[in-house]
Amino acid sequence: MAAQTHPISEPEAKTPEKSSELGEIDLLLPLRSSGSLESPYPIYSLLRTVRPHLEMKVPGYDGPGVWLMTRYEDVHAILRDPRFSADRTRAPLVRDNLERLPAFVQQAAGGLRTMLVMDPPDHTRVRKLANKAFTPRRVEALRERTEAIVEERLDAIGDAERFDLIHDLAEPVPAIVIAELLGVPAEDHRQFREWSSALIRALASPNVEDRVEQSNQASQKIFGYLAAIIAERRKAPRDDLISALIAAQEEQDALTDAELLATSNLLLLAGHETTTNLIGNGMLALLREPDQLALLRAEPERIDTAIEELLRFDGPVQATVRVALEDVPLKGCVVPKGAMVLINIGAANRDPEVFAEPDRLDITRSPNPHLAFGFGTHFCMGAPLARLEGRIAFDALLRRFPRLSLVDETPAYRPNPILRGLSRLELSTR
Repeated sequence: MAAQTHPISEPEAKTPEKSSELGEIDLLLPLRSSGSLESPYPIYSLLRTVRPHLEMKVPGYDGPGVWLMTRYEDVHAILRDPRFSADRTRAPLVRDNLERLPAFVQQAAGGLRTMLVMDPPDHTRVRKLANKAFTPRRVEALRERTEAIVEERLDAIGDAERFDLIHDLAEPVPAIVIAELLGVPAEDHRQFREWSSALIRALASPNVEDRVEQSNQASQKIFGYLAAIIAERRKAPRDDLISALIAAQEEQDALTDAELLATSNLLLLAGHETTTNLIGNGMLALLREPDQLALLRAEPERIDTAIEELLRFDGPVQATVRVALEDVPLKGCVVPKGAMVLINIGAANRDPEVFAEPDRLDITRSPNPHLAFGFGTHFCMGAPLARLEGRIAFDALLRRFPRLSLVDETPAYRPNPILRGLSRLELSTR
């Protein structure tokens, strides 16, 4: 089957012409301006109170710009409102300036789209196929293998006086699990983790030329790697998700070649990023709140509510993007047609209108309607697997290391304000 592309429909009104004096296009600028990577939440709180709808104009561009939303009410409403599209290429700002944006945005415009940037019915069609890997029954079947991988990683740490939680456990466990599920060689997990990190660094670069070049290089390596595996599975199918997606494509014409490649890439990279950050951010939060850590050790049956609170308190994904398909009135503003909307999930999850004492970690918090996995049509389909992996990892860590403590009180974060995670987390076992 030849790869297909999906044409981008033109807006009804003429979009502004690209200016030769157009300023640097940095869609993450509102989050870069929200304080340090170590603690963005105080600035989120200030924005939510003073400017809950923050409009960011792009210098030299007369069309609709970028809006930052920080209130839970608005974030929740936008995530479930079909008047906001997940397809970034429906924004005039993106369409007019594709060459200035990272590779994945350019690829989406040409048909190499993931579910993250699709709207129904395409999103529904592709997600239905991929979601078969994440049914409750299928996820539960992964429990024993996940437990074994966690124990193997902790056995390797042994009696060491200190270890790096990210390198030794948080990165490899979800990477190996998703690799085995997809049918990617698990021994390559360090390699595709490196590519994933390169993409994250590229998207975080403040320089537009570096951002485009670095993201292009990382994308080429990832897609080349996956294309080779897909070609192998066409010749010799196995009992894995990539083979199942190929079979669905060939039998039902359910996926284009481009969608097959993009979906495999999304599942491989997103399938481990969320859990890595959950384990790292979550353990840091617990170690900084000894009373909550002690409570969890004393009452391990609280692990489920603890996981939900860790997701709310310092979530792995801080924001996502939507495009207004028409003028949409919200409480206190009207988002204009064509505007890109940066939805700040991290800020929404600390909104005092919804969460009592939102800046306090409380592993007994219930109910806990956090938005860490999104909401509505694009709710993270890997959420059950991330929760399972997190539960197993925390259970094992607390059981095997009764004296865990921080070596560095201010560990370094990876340089990306959207995918919030630590680059290292040195822990002492003594």
